[in-house]
Amino acid sequence: MKMFIDEHRAVYGVEPICRVLPIAPSTYYAHARCQTDPERRSRRARRDDVLSTHIQRVWDGNFHVYGARKVWRQLRREGVVAARCTVERLMRRLGLKGVVRGKPVKTTVSDKATPCPLDKVNRQFRAERPNALWVSDFTYVSTWQGFVYVAFVIDVFARRIVGWRVSSSARTDFVLDALEQALYARRPVDQGGLIHHSDRGVQYVSIRYTERLAEAGVEPSVGSVGDSYDNALAETINGLYKAEVIHRRSWQSRERVELATLEWVDWFNHRRLLAPIGNIPPAEAEAIYYRQFIESAQAA
Repeated sequence: MKMFIDEHRAVYGVEPICRVLPIAPSTYYAHARCQTDPERRSRRARRDDVLSTHIQRVWDGNFHVYGARKVWRQLRREGVVAARCTVERLMRRLGLKGVVRGKPVKTTVSDKATPCPLDKVNRQFRAERPNALWVSDFTYVSTWQGFVYVAFVIDVFARRIVGWRVSSSARTDFVLDALEQALYARRPVDQGGLIHHSDRGVQYVSIRYTERLAEAGVEPSVGSVGDSYDNALAETINGLYKAEVIHRRSWQSRERVELATLEWVDWFNHRRLLAPIGNIPPAEAEAIYYRQFIESAQAA
């Protein structure tokens, strides 16, 4: 409105324009003084400017996927005090929105004739420590060159992604590579008691995959019902990945998907706040567990 008055004040004058709008001339002059001297603005307006800078920084630094709740949580972690409703209001003003997950897409192709391990999880996706329960699944991505497939292995304790792989085919080798990465990174053999859970996809119940689990001393588990709830946690991670990375732009090649996945996994493990583990990143949750474990062992 001030811009309109400024454009026409030379012809009509400020007071006549204000009578037509209607707006008090004093309001216009007060607003003009605040723009000339920002220190004249209200304390709330100055505070909003500072908070808006922090909000924009947090949103830009987290793949542009955080909504108001996650931005507010991150600001609290950094010691920036702000009400959640204030963050919501300023994000609306800035035009910032979080991503919204879409509906899951079924990628499991099961073979009922193939023998499967028993379901040792029974949809209870909880673990008391790292390397107690892993879940695995894969999803697909459409690119200009055709479909590519992305597999994840997730440690249930802190939802940390411990293995992943991008491939142009959905063969057993592809999910085996993700498992090998997880085994190399976590070295679970020394601890024992690790369960690996998956759905009834033919890749996960293949002889080669189950043999590799046996060689590593990992106990296999396969969902018994055959729907998405059998592997709900892995489906959740797939959904976050699709919403926060894949569905936001088109993809030219497998290489582009692989690079974006690498960046997202690093961010997810070390910086993304997850509500089920107390709104902290997975790596921090594991670090807290190991620190407490060492302290309790020393105390004993």
